[in-house]
Amino acid sequence: MIYDDRPCALGEGPLWHPERRQLFWFDILSRRLLTRDGDTARHWQFDEYVSAAGWVDRETMMIASETGLDLFDIRNGMSERIANLEAENPRTRSNDGRTDPWGGFWIGTMGKGAEKDAGAIWRYWRGEVRRLYAPLTIPNAISFSPDGRHAHFADTATAKVWRVALDPRDGWPSGTPELYLDLSVKGLNPDGAVCDAAGNIWLAEWGASRVACHAPDGSLIGTVKVRGRHASCPAFGGPDLRTLFVTTARQGLAPDLIAEEPSNGCTFACEVEAEGLAEHRVML
Repeated sequence: MIYDDRPCALGEGPLWHPERRQLFWFDILSRRLLTRDGDTARHWQFDEYVSAAGWVDRETMMIASETGLDLFDIRNGMSERIANLEAENPRTRSNDGRTDPWGGFWIGTMGKGAEKDAGAIWRYWRGEVRRLYAPLTIPNAISFSPDGRHAHFADTATAKVWRVALDPRDGWPSGTPELYLDLSVKGLNPDGAVCDAAGNIWLAEWGASRVACHAPDGSLIGTVKVRGRHASCPAFGGPDLRTLFVTTARQGLAPDLIAEEPSNGCTFACEVEAEGLAEHRVML
């Protein structure tokens, strides 16, 4: 079903705030952060592209923009810069991101025109920003196994998802990424992802109107259809973490198709059998 009918040019970064029990998400191309507070729809406008967030406390989130990582106060809408992120490079912006079990915030960057190899994946942890992987074109699917042993990430441009081992002491990658999924043979495009409590990965597929669920061994378990051509990112939320929220996008769709299918770009919610995980707190 449609959770929010405000169409996004490029919906991304849904985050269920575990203390507020409230969903936040972004429309990157419109430079907006959106939410629903009960029956009230709210949004905040930014001067830069914004794409992903992690929660710090009940009133504060870390937000990734095209030039940095900012602490955002939900009460007054004010932001404070805590770290730069490719601020010297006007060609790039932030994209997909998520917080790991140690409180480290992983964030991808990419070219504003999806230029080949212009992007990278970074990690912020306790004041340090470190580049992890480059070059990438459209980094996505940043997600973490429930036992903290592995991180996943994708490059949508290559249709591949990788898995990498994490150091149990601090969450920094401790090995070489290994190929987890190659969707190129199926013509599918991996976008955002989240893991459930059983270790399955729920992967949005851009252009396929669905989220696919894969077991830890990579096998396909099932799919959830959404009424938006470009599913961009899922998140678990709701009172029992069994609601799957999915952002979608209108980017690249013809005006006549949007007129015929106006739900493109909306944010969806559906009840699933799986149980999600509460999002981890960002450690500053």
